Amino acid sequence: MGVRVAATLLCVLALAAHGPVSQALRLGSGRRASALRMSAKAPAGAPKDVAVVLLAGGVGSRMKADRPKQFLTLAGKPVLEHTIELFRGIEGVSQIVLVLDEQYRGEWKKFAAADERFVFADPGKERQDSVENGLSKVVDGASLVAVHDAARPLVTPAEIYNVLMDGVEHGAAVLGVPMKATVKESEDGEFVLRTIPRSRLWEIQTPQVIRPALLREGFRKVKELGLEVTDDVSIVEQIGEPVKITVGEYTNIKLTTPEDMQIAESILREREDEKVSA
Repeated sequence: MGVRVAATLLCVLALAAHGPVSQALRLGSGRRASALRMSAKAPAGAPKDVAVVLLAGGVGSRMKADRPKQFLTLAGKPVLEHTIELFRGIEGVSQIVLVLDEQYRGEWKKFAAADERFVFADPGKERQDSVENGLSKVVDGASLVAVHDAARPLVTPAEIYNVLMDGVEHGAAVLGVPMKATVKESEDGEFVLRTIPRSRLWEIQTPQVIRPALLREGFRKVKELGLEVTDDVSIVEQIGEPVKITVGEYTNIKLTTPEDMQIAESILREREDEKVSA
């Protein structure tokens, strides 16, 4: 493991174990806390009839691999399989919409054959198009839509249940963590214009959980205004609805580069060790 990857991993794990995220989740600290996060059961009042939209249509050019990043091997199996298995185990999930190009569906049809909750949707040109295509497959009666990046296999059950509960209460909720890096604005890409106060900034993750009616109304507004949005709750923001930030974990990284794959492997190994020790 390279020095940069090792340093990044140590930072991620330290923040996950001792930072404000774990405190916000109120699960304690150390090995016992991690075991609780991974084995979390559905809390009382957890929503039923949740439709999960898994976005697996990305190309992943920054990964510099011979296939899309969601099909790369992580701890012995494809990234996408890790993500699918995670959501199959979440209580209250009644439908899983896999947004995946037809050319890649072959081996993944086994999940649809074994689990009637599975359906496929086509990816679109932009993220919002893929989400809308996935939403079109969501059955009537779904209480919430949870949109998740297939390339985020490290999200924990506790994080998922927490954001679902916030979605029930507020109508829209998203996982996020306080921004660690200092962010500066530049108009020309050469000189700093100003430093943006970090205390007000959050790095947004997935799942992003929204009531279906709100999401559909948001899409109508976005189309009416001709807007392009880069995340799902931004669609809801366009109609003036509040979006709750559910404090997540820094380990819920999106696998984008080869270094991310190494970090993810290490996080999964540590979690397995903690399960044995718990």
